Amino acid sequence: MQFDHYHPQDYSPASYDEYFASDGVPRPAVQPILQWFRQQSSQNLAQIDAATQNALQELGATFRVGDEDRVLPFDPIPRVIAAEEWQQVAAGLKQRVRALNQFCVDIYGEQQILQADVVPREVVTSARRYLPACQGLQPPQGIWCHISGIDLVRDRQGQWCVLEDNVREPSGIAYVLKNRQAMQQVVPDLLETVQPQPAGDYAQQLKAVLSSFQGATAGAVGILTTGPTSSSYSEHVTLAEQMQVPLVRPQELAIQEGALHYWSDRGWQRLAGLYRRGDTELFDGLDLGADYPDSLAAIIELCQQGQLAIANAIGAGIADDKVIYAYVPDMIRFYLSEEPLLPNVQTYLCWREGDREYVLDHLDELVVKAASAEGGDDMLMGIHSTPQERAAFADKIRQRPRAYMAQPTVSLSQMPTVIEGQVVGRHTDLRPFVIHQGDDLYVYPGGLTRVALEAGELVVNSSQGGGAKDTWILS
Repeated sequence: MQFDHYHPQDYSPASYDEYFASDGVPRPAVQPILQWFRQQSSQNLAQIDAATQNALQELGATFRVGDEDRVLPFDPIPRVIAAEEWQQVAAGLKQRVRALNQFCVDIYGEQQILQADVVPREVVTSARRYLPACQGLQPPQGIWCHISGIDLVRDRQGQWCVLEDNVREPSGIAYVLKNRQAMQQVVPDLLETVQPQPAGDYAQQLKAVLSSFQGATAGAVGILTTGPTSSSYSEHVTLAEQMQVPLVRPQELAIQEGALHYWSDRGWQRLAGLYRRGDTELFDGLDLGADYPDSLAAIIELCQQGQLAIANAIGAGIADDKVIYAYVPDMIRFYLSEEPLLPNVQTYLCWREGDREYVLDHLDELVVKAASAEGGDDMLMGIHSTPQERAAFADKIRQRPRAYMAQPTVSLSQMPTVIEGQVVGRHTDLRPFVIHQGDDLYVYPGGLTRVALEAGELVVNSSQGGGAKDTWILS
């Protein structure tokens, strides 16, 4: 079978291979999977690959690029994580989300971390997503970061590291759920053989978060979406259907009698809470009537009055600024009096003169990211850049140093991946999802494994041509 011709060093010799410790020496956790795949012919492998794509098409696992809905490319060889290793990862994720949430509580409250100069005040106040209007806001149960997607990578030694925090509108969970459904349809005997942990009750956990908003304020809960123009609209539809809550568009909102309402087939209905699938721009430009010319300010005021709750809370975007990211280990020590369980990737902050000079001198080696961008936008991958691209980025860094940070080029771990019927090595990352409800944090068992489909490519985002794998946590 094709695995007999898979040699990890042929693809990225410096990367950690998640299936093989060395050439021909598989890691213990993947032995049953390798044995199953080795029993398949090349023809069967191609059929499995095609069948999973067809299943995902039928399941509606699509994302929008321009005016076109595309099925997220999927690879049938799963990522496998041993139970004990996952317990350690999950503990690190919970620790990190607790600290990020406490940071939001503090920044919009007493600002103790700024007074202690653990995080410089100017770094916070200059952040694009810091909203002074949220000062004093106390969301229900003190939770700002209800749904978090923490991007993880494995370094050359296989150590899990945090690459990014996403606490505004992390996407991808619907693909996780549908990837498992596709595997259950196409290779049920493989799942029966390995018996990974079952897909978790994500929708029920999320519904519980939204339902908790109804305790303080009477009314309905729903998902706020921009509609079919959103790249992840199919995910919004999936979650709304699974939670049995309405999917609400901005043009269907109005403020009546001091509360937010949405238009339904039964007329205007009061809203107690919304799960927003978009940044604060969702609330800009709402037509709420002549009494509310500043729609974002009106929504924030409703939240301040306790008349509305939003997940994730407006203002939480301060916690996934890519410059703020560099201070999360310090947040963990400051708020929790603990050492971080999951390390950051080494980070250079361009607003610091010494860091900035280093970055400008090493642009051909580093990955430079905009503090407020996402999906691979406004990013320089130094090792794949041209002199002209580096010169343009150097100008942007000099003009707006606070807006950029840089990291060494992480040699993402690689996994066997089916490309045109052949098993080859491709780079991957992992986005686990954490739901914060009351004192409890729920970590979905697995997450979205994203895979770069081009040889040597280190950007795995779907918007940049990446695909996905199912993630199996062993029981």
